[in-house]
Formats: sequence, structure tokens, C-alpha cells
Amino acid sequence: MPAAVVVLAAGSGTRVGAEVNKVLLPLAGVPVLAHSVRTALGLADVVRLVVVVRAGEQDAVAEALAAHLGDVEVLMVEGGETRHDSEWAALRVLREDVERGVVDVVAIHDGARPLASSGLFEAVLEAARTHGGAIPVVPAPTLLGPDGAVRGVAGVQTPQAFRAPALLAAYERAEADGFRGTDTAACLQHHAADVAVAAVASGPVNLKVTWPHDLGLAERLLAQRLEHPDVVV
Repeated sequence: MPAAVVVLAAGSGTRVGAEVNKVLLPLAGVPVLAHSVRTALGLADVVRLVVVVRAGEQDAVAEALAAHLGDVEVLMVEGGETRHDSEWAALRVLREDVERGVVDVVAIHDGARPLASSGLFEAVLEAARTHGGAIPVVPAPTLLGPDGAVRGVAGVQTPQAFRAPALLAAYERAEADGFRGTDTAACLQHHAADVAVAAVASGPVNLKVTWPHDLGLAERLLAQRLEHPDVVV
């Protein structure tokens, strides 16, 4: 079945110490954003790819991606003030395809997570088709509270995938009542609690470029992946 992928690239470079959007910074000679876009385009069942950008950065993003797209059409949409607003902007672009059944699931991914593998994308898409939704999770360090250790904590990553009709309906309800979620799963939890969300095992390699040292770490991990493609780093 066909799928759509939304890549969020409407962030900034403040914490990473850059004067430009961090997804435009080079990683192994390729813009950070291009890594996620190329991975998504390499998936057999992806028929729509939407890149959400900041106002005024359309040309910069288009230039950064031009050499990595070939003849594939990528939809570009301007994001909003919050992550939720940016996701809603992308879903409005996909609304007709969802209503016509052109896509059955939608995955939403942070462009600042350049090392998400094709296998992870495929796993969350398949789990979303089976269960209704899927999120990558990775064990987090144990948290210490006033009463002792809090165990069983997990970190949530992207890509997060959901059946397209339920996802669109949840965001339409969120728009009607002014709800703004911290991520895609939060909106589904609030407006589509009946949708089952499966946890898909991920790992720390799927890091998010946030701080200056993250780029160097991502480059080393990427080099290991290219040198030893059959080894899980």
C-alpha cells in the first residue's frame, strides 16, 4: 500500500551554534536534511514526500536538496510557529490524497534525525498499518526521583507513523479546539485515543542533531555504517 512521508525542517540552528537552519548544515558532505529525504525516497511504497520549511527558507532548502532528488517530485510547504502547526500544514497538503485513498499511512519525521534507517521507516510504516500507529522507542537512562529510581523509562523518536484517515481526523479536531501537541503521538492520544500505537524498537544511533558535538558524532556513526553496512552500530 502507498505511504506518505512528512519531513519537518522548520527548526533553527540556535542550540547547535549555527547561523543557519541546522538541517542545512553539511554532514559527510551532504546537507543534514538530505539524508532523511534520500532515505524516505528510497522506500518502495512512498508515493508522497512533503518537506516542511520555515518561512523565507524555501529557496535555501530547494537548493540544498536539488542535487539529491533526481526526477522525484517533493512537495514543499511553509511551516508554522509550533511543531504541531507545521504537521498540520503538511497534512492539509495531503488531505485530498488521504480522502481519495491515495495514501494509507503517513510517517512524520524530524529532518534533524539524519541517521534514521530505511529499516526503521519500514518497521514503523508496517506497524502503523497493522495496529493504527507506531512510534520508535529507545531505553532512556534511569531517572532518580525523591523516592528513589523510576524505572521503565523510554525515549520516543521519529519517524512516527499512523493510518492516514485517523491522523487527519485527529488534527482536524485539534484545529477545531485549539489543541497543540508536542509531537504527532500526543495529538493522536488526545483526539484519537482509540487508535492503538505500537512501540517499535530503535536505538541511540537515531540521534537528533541538537548540540554542536552532535554533528561530529553523527558523521562518525555514518562513516561506520557505510564501512560496515551489515553491522548494527
